[in-house]
Amino acid sequence: MLAGAAAPARALSGRTGDTRSRGLVQPVPTTLSDWEEVAHVLGRKGDMKRKLMYHTALPRHDLRVRSHGIHVKPALALGSHVSFVRYADKSTLVMGDVVVTEREMQTFSDALHKHKIGQTAIHKHLLAQTPDIWWIHVHAHSHHPLSLARGLRAAFDRTDTPPPLPSSRRKPGDLDTAGIDAALGVKGSVDDGIYKCVFVRRETITDGHLVLPPGLGSTSALNFQPLGDGRAAISGDCAMIASEVQDVLAALRCAGARLVELHNHGLTDEPRLFFVHFWAVGDGVRLARALRPAVAATNVVPAG
Repeated sequence: MLAGAAAPARALSGRTGDTRSRGLVQPVPTTLSDWEEVAHVLGRKGDMKRKLMYHTALPRHDLRVRSHGIHVKPALALGSHVSFVRYADKSTLVMGDVVVTEREMQTFSDALHKHKIGQTAIHKHLLAQTPDIWWIHVHAHSHHPLSLARGLRAAFDRTDTPPPLPSSRRKPGDLDTAGIDAALGVKGSVDDGIYKCVFVRRETITDGHLVLPPGLGSTSALNFQPLGDGRAAISGDCAMIASEVQDVLAALRCAGARLVELHNHGLTDEPRLFFVHFWAVGDGVRLARALRPAVAATNVVPAG
C-alpha cells in the first residue's frame, strides 16, 4: 500500500473551446533531475521517454488474475502508469492508465475528484477475468506538478498498489522474438518477461491547446506473454482515427483475435482517437504475421 499526504491540484481547463484561441503550446524537454520531487511524492522512481515524458510504472504485482484460463502477468495487461510533461508556458500535463479492482474503483475515483484530477475513460482491457479488474484513464493540467503528484498519490493510496520490485530482466521464454520483429516490422523490447512491440501515431496529436509528445495517449501495442513451445498470449491495443476503425476490427477478426472493447481514452484529443483492445493465443510468430494487417491499416510508425 502506498502512503502519503496529499494536497489538491489547481487544475487548468483542457477543453478545446476554452483554450484554442490561446494557440497551441509545445512540450519542452526535461531530465530526470527535473522530476525528483515528483518521484519523491509518488514514492518511486520513473524514467524519461523520448526526452519529453517523465514516466512512472506501477505494476500490480499483488493481483493474481486469470483470463480464459491463463494467468495474466503484470507486464502483459496489469501495469498502471502515469506520465508527466512540462510545457513552454511552465504548466504540467499528467496522463495515465490505472489498474484497479472493482472493490477499489469507487474510492479511487473519489480521491481523484477531491484533488481535481479528471477521469477520461473507465473500461476493460481483458475479456472474462477473475478477479474483476477495471482500467481508469486519468488526466490533469496544472502549474503545480507537486499538487498533481500528491493527488495521484492520494488516489493510489486507496488501492493495494504495491511498492516497486527490483527491476527484472527475465527473458520472454522461448518466444522467437526475431521472428515476431520481422513479422511486425518493429524492434520489440522485454519488460519483466513480456515481449512488447509498440507503435506511435504519425500525426501531431493535440489535447485542447497542448501539443502531445509522440506516443503520449496515442500508442498501439502488442504484448506477448510466453506460454511455452513458442506460443504466446497477446494482449493488444490499436490506436485509430475514425476512418480506420472498421478495417482494423475486420483485420483483427481475420487474424483470429478476440475483440475486447472499442472506446476512447481521452476527451479532447484532436484528431479524435479510438482504441480497440484485443486478445489472442497461439504461436507467437504466426499471430504476429496474422496481426500485421491490423497494424498496417493505421497511420503508425515503430516507437523510437
